[in-house]
Amino acid sequence: MMRLMSLCLLTVAAFSLTSPTLGAEPNSLVEQLKFLEPMVGKTYRGEFAGSTPEKPIVDISRWERAINGQAVRILHSINNGEYGGETIMMWDAERKKIAYWYFTTAGFHTEGTMEVEGSRWTSTEKVTGSKNGITEVRATSEVSGDGKLVVRSQYLQKDTWIKGHEVTYSLSPDSKVVFK
Repeated sequence: MMRLMSLCLLTVAAFSLTSPTLGAEPNSLVEQLKFLEPMVGKTYRGEFAGSTPEKPIVDISRWERAINGQAVRILHSINNGEYGGETIMMWDAERKKIAYWYFTTAGFHTEGTMEVEGSRWTSTEKVTGSKNGITEVRATSEVSGDGKLVVRSQYLQKDTWIKGHEVTYSLSPDSKVVFK
């Protein structure tokens, strides 16, 4: 047992000495994700276009640094847990793109990639397990000069692209992501 523990410790030590993240700043992200650093560690509240006081549609999202800065994790919930999900974004060196995976409380998941142009990024994702026939999603996200994040999407449903959602997010430190 002691020999096994020693071997494990030596392996961890050897990996630590050769790891490319050795000495990385504790709150930094890999270069390809640095554009997201202003949002990491923050919580946002987003109102959907078409939301009304009688029928509000509000999304709360929490952005976190994950896997020693190799990824960004986003947790979100709509209307206090009616729907929610978790996203993990990472740099995919093989595809030379940011790749992400999104898992939902509705039981479906997506896998996509994104491309960044300044304060704007576009994403394309394949949907698996959607009950309403959506097979792809395209979205554009942009951070405005006043720090708001605007997300617009389209859905491919039964071979037709339809207008998706539009949400404008503002910083909301006291808001909480809720899962039921």
